[in-house]
Amino acid sequence: MDNKKILQGIDTVIVRVSDINKSKQWYQDKLGLTAVWEDNNINLVVLDTGSPTSLTIWQTDKKNSSDKETASYPIFRTVDAKTARQELQKRGVNVSELIDDVAVTYFYFYDTDGNVLEACQVHE
Repeated sequence: MDNKKILQGIDTVIVRVSDINKSKQWYQDKLGLTAVWEDNNINLVVLDTGSPTSLTIWQTDKKNSSDKETASYPIFRTVDAKTARQELQKRGVNVSELIDDVAVTYFYFYDTDGNVLEACQVHE
């Protein structure tokens, strides 16, 4: 194996949740993601994000704590952060204020377990 090609991109990002069924419903209803694979034995659902990288929600019995200052979290692309934020807010999603800088406009939002997620518009 060519050691320059050991890794070939990110396959999925795992987000730990407390209730797989509640979270699956939230990610489908609020974000419009589609389940492409499920394992009921280990309480795991793989969601299609519309890109090569999927999002995997995986139930845990441990206490989940997510702080945007210390947590790793997925960032979703959007072509219009303001509109995306308004739509998520309309769907009942907990969203932060819009943050605008020279290169990007983005905001944070949170799932039913308080996991931090981000939506980002890159200025071109």
